[in-house]
Amino acid sequence: MTLARVGSPVRPSRAPRPSTVTLKVAMAVTGVIFVGFVFIHMIGNLKIYGGPESLDSYARWLREVGQPLIPRMGVLWSLRVLLVVSLVIHVAAAIALWWRGRKARGPHRRRHLRGFTAVSARTMLLGGVLILAFVIVHLLDLTIGAGAAPAGYRPPDPDGTIHAYANLVASFSRPWMALFYAGTMLVIAVHIIHGWRTVLQDIGITGRRLRTVWISIGVALAIGIVLGNAAIPVLVLAGVIA
Repeated sequence: MTLARVGSPVRPSRAPRPSTVTLKVAMAVTGVIFVGFVFIHMIGNLKIYGGPESLDSYARWLREVGQPLIPRMGVLWSLRVLLVVSLVIHVAAAIALWWRGRKARGPHRRRHLRGFTAVSARTMLLGGVLILAFVIVHLLDLTIGAGAAPAGYRPPDPDGTIHAYANLVASFSRPWMALFYAGTMLVIAVHIIHGWRTVLQDIGITGRRLRTVWISIGVALAIGIVLGNAAIPVLVLAGVIA
């Protein structure tokens, strides 16, 4: 047994760092949570085609679901907390993996990739930053009401009436916001396709048939999200939704 030298400083032990496998699994799980949220959110957005009453009723239901067992806004706030925690974990894991890869690679260039795989892989970090910025802008614009125009953001009435339809149309009546929203949907689609492809690999599943089915599901989800969400601001600008 080796004894510490008398008078020598005792160095505090470093906290154990999460392994690369743990970080990849964390990214995979939180990524699936995000994809599920975006897809379900897109289905809810489709209610805009039913008119103001359809979308406003859906927005009010989100705030009242579970009552009286669950307090008003309880389910909605639980989902928000889950998404914020997942976002922090996802971003932290992504940065840690990027930094470890950069250090391990050193002066050597990454392996050569081609086509869509190369573009999606090289833009994942930048795309993630853009998506994070979009989430912040979207929340300020429609949830908090810091910039909806031209009619201005209409907060919920005292009786609980939600003006989701009017606020959405007001926001997307601005060309820059409509284009920003539609463009971000394309970035999200690329992010989903690439991330979805790597999920099975990150959790150690390599079966070719399962991977083919899994990737097909991811592509279908990405296309559905683009068509479902990006079409709304385009139709608002065209005057079809007003």
